[in-house]
Amino acid sequence: MSKPEGLAAYIAVTATYWAFMLTDGALRMLVLLHFNSLGFSPVQLAYLFVLYEIAGVITNLSAGWIAARFGLTSTLYAGLGLQVVALIALAQLDPAWSVAASVVFVMCVQGLSGVAKDLAKMSSKSAVKLLAPEGDGLFRWVALLTGSKNAVKGFGFLLGAGALALFGFVPSVLGMAVMLGVILLVVVMRMPPGLPVGRKGAKFIEVISKNTRINWLSLARVFLFGARDVWFVVGIPIYFYSVLSDGTPEGQRAAFFMIGTFMALWVILYGAVQARAPAILRSAGRSEADLAAAARFWVATLFFVPAGLAIAAFLAGAPTLWLTGAVVIGLLIFGVLFALNSSLHSYLILAFTSADRVTMDVGFYYMANAAGRLIGTVLSGLTYQIGGLPLCLGTAAVMIALSWLSIGRISRENAPSSPA
Repeated sequence: MSKPEGLAAYIAVTATYWAFMLTDGALRMLVLLHFNSLGFSPVQLAYLFVLYEIAGVITNLSAGWIAARFGLTSTLYAGLGLQVVALIALAQLDPAWSVAASVVFVMCVQGLSGVAKDLAKMSSKSAVKLLAPEGDGLFRWVALLTGSKNAVKGFGFLLGAGALALFGFVPSVLGMAVMLGVILLVVVMRMPPGLPVGRKGAKFIEVISKNTRINWLSLARVFLFGARDVWFVVGIPIYFYSVLSDGTPEGQRAAFFMIGTFMALWVILYGAVQARAPAILRSAGRSEADLAAAARFWVATLFFVPAGLAIAAFLAGAPTLWLTGAVVIGLLIFGVLFALNSSLHSYLILAFTSADRVTMDVGFYYMANAAGRLIGTVLSGLTYQIGGLPLCLGTAAVMIALSWLSIGRISRENAPSSPA
C-alpha cells in the first residue's frame, strides 16, 4: 500500500465517519427529547437505547471478522447504508400507536442504527493502525481521529435538539436520511484505493483475543464507558429537563435547546481534550508500559468527580440552584478527565495489536465498549428512577473503581503477550 493512496483513503474514511457521527448524535438527542416530552418514564427511555447497545456488542464481534474477510470498505458502506434505512424507518413512527408499540418499534430501529454505527466505527479506527506510524505518532493520529469524531457528535447533539424544536421530529429525521444517502453515493463512487480488501482465510474464531493485555483493557473499557452512560444517557438529561421545563410548549422548546447545548458542549469539550491528549500527557518518548500506568492514574482521579457529585446530590435532597451549578461544573471536569482516559485506551488497543489482527482486536475491544454502554444505558434509567441523581452518580463512581482495578492489571504487564 503506497502512502499517498493510503492517506487519501484514510481521509475519505474519516470524513465519512464524521458525517455519520453527526447524524448519530442528532438522532440520539431527537429520540431522547421527543419521547421524554411525550411522557415516557426514565426506564422506558432507557429501553429505547437498549437494543442499540446490544446490537453494538454483537456487531463488533462480527465486524472485525467481516472486515478481515471482505475488506474495510465493505463494512463502511454497510454502516452508512443501514443508517439511512434506520432513519427512514424511524420517520414512519405513528403517534397513534400505543406506548408499548412505540417502544418496541423504536428499539428495533435503534438496534439497526447500532449495527450501522459500529460497522462505521470499526472501519475508521482500524484504518489508523494500518496507516499511522508506531509509537507517539500512532497516539497522535488516534487521538486526533477520536477527538474530532466526538466533537462532531457533540455538534450532532446540538443539531438534533435544535432541529426538533424548529422543524419537528419527522422532518428532522428525513432530512438526515437524505444528507447521509448523498454522502454514501459520493463515497461509493469516489473512494480512493489504499485500504485492504480482505483475506479469504480469516476465521471467525480469531476474533477472540489471546493477548491478556487486550483482554484486561477491554474489561476496563466496559466499566469506563458504563460509568459515563449511567448518567449520560437518561439521568442527567432528564434531571435537567425537570429543572428547566415549566411544562408549556415554550418551556419545552427552551429546555430542549438548553439540554442539547449542554450535551453538545460536553461532547465537544471531550473531543477537544481527546485530540490534545498526547500533548497534555506529554506522551513523546513514553513507553507503552508508562502510558498503561498513566491510564491507571487518570481513572483513579476520575473516580472522585461522580463520587463527590453523588454525595452533594444526596445532601441536597432535591434539585436546587447550587446543586445544578455543581453538576454542570462537575460534569465538565468529568469530561476532561474522561477524555484523557478514553484517549489512552484508544491508543493502547492499537499499540497492543498487530497489523494482521487489527480488525479482529479492534472489533473485540469495541464489543467491550458497547457492552459497557449497554450496562450504563440500562442502569441509567433504572438508577435514576429508583434513587434519582445520587444513585445514578454513585453507580458511576463504583464502575470507575472497577475500571481502575482492571487497568491496573495492564500496568503490571511489562512484556507483551504473543498475539493469536
